[in-house]
Amino acid sequence: MSGTTVIICIDGFDPEYLEACETPNLRALAKRGFLKIGRSMMPSVTNVNNVSLVTASYPEVHGISSNYRLVRETGEEIYMESGEYILAETMFQRAGRLGKTSLLVTSKDKLRTLLSDGATVTVSSEQAPEWVVNGVGEPPPIYSLEVNGWVVRAGTFIMSQAGEPYDLVYLTTTDYAMHTYAPDEPESQRHLTILDDAIGDLVEANPDVTLMLTADHGMSRKTRMIDLKAALSKYGIRSNPVPIIKDRYTVHHSNLGGCMFMYLDPTQLGKIEEATAVLRETPGVEEAMSREDAVRRLRLNYDRIGDIVVTGESDVVFGDPGEVDMPPRLRSHASVHEQDIPLLGYNGDFDGFEFRENRDLGRYVVERVLGE
Repeated sequence: MSGTTVIICIDGFDPEYLEACETPNLRALAKRGFLKIGRSMMPSVTNVNNVSLVTASYPEVHGISSNYRLVRETGEEIYMESGEYILAETMFQRAGRLGKTSLLVTSKDKLRTLLSDGATVTVSSEQAPEWVVNGVGEPPPIYSLEVNGWVVRAGTFIMSQAGEPYDLVYLTTTDYAMHTYAPDEPESQRHLTILDDAIGDLVEANPDVTLMLTADHGMSRKTRMIDLKAALSKYGIRSNPVPIIKDRYTVHHSNLGGCMFMYLDPTQLGKIEEATAVLRETPGVEEAMSREDAVRRLRLNYDRIGDIVVTGESDVVFGDPGEVDMPPRLRSHASVHEQDIPLLGYNGDFDGFEFRENRDLGRYVVERVLGE
């Protein structure tokens, strides 16, 4: 298959935003292609889902089961922001191996450093090169409504500067707007208008592209913070909770999300069943799964998750009130309640191809665009 394939991952693009906001360009593309509601990977966080997209695989294969990880063997805690942590081939690496060109443009620089191995050109709004700034303008702050429009326009500009069309373009944004504003607030309409206009201009400038759009996760209003360490301590069980949503963009979510990895103190490993039972009975907890059960049910990487994986009810996040205050208008994600995401396709060879998860956009690229 020839031509340019563009994938746009709109961070935090819950279907409620699509329902509440006017997006004439997206709707026109969907009318000429398809639009459906699919599912994200779990945990429903940025790194897990972007890597699932670009590798067309589940976390059990690519190894990114969280934004933030405790290395069990050493006790080191690390941000999962480097390509060295990805265990599967990405679409950019495959494209390079096949002699094809690819472009990656992101809002968050953490995604540039995580995903960029093999990409021909990589740009983030936080580390924008001078030649892109000269062509598109100074990137807006990462905590703004305008930064995501800049990413799409930067992608359009860079595509226009290439001597030959890129084979693959991947544009991925930040979810500051969705963390901050509910779908029915005017700022959400403003944000979606900026994005919709930029996407419309990209397609107008490149009318032959195949375009696919999805999200890494949805977004929910959160009203309760549950301290899982304290819940276990009442029963004399010592633990180290690791927030899988944690990243350097704390203005978004204060590192509070609806999924937590619980590592028991090494001397307490004989109490995993007891701890799991306690957590299941803790108000606000929806699921508490053993490591083995979580691997089986959520397709996570066994070596990179806690002894127990806990998910919350729709309005719940997990955190320690001694370390962080619950923001009064918190909107966040990471639980199963933020797995609904849009799947949009335009101008592609989609016949007979089943799109059920955001990962399937990557599978389409691997099988139909870069198929060997």
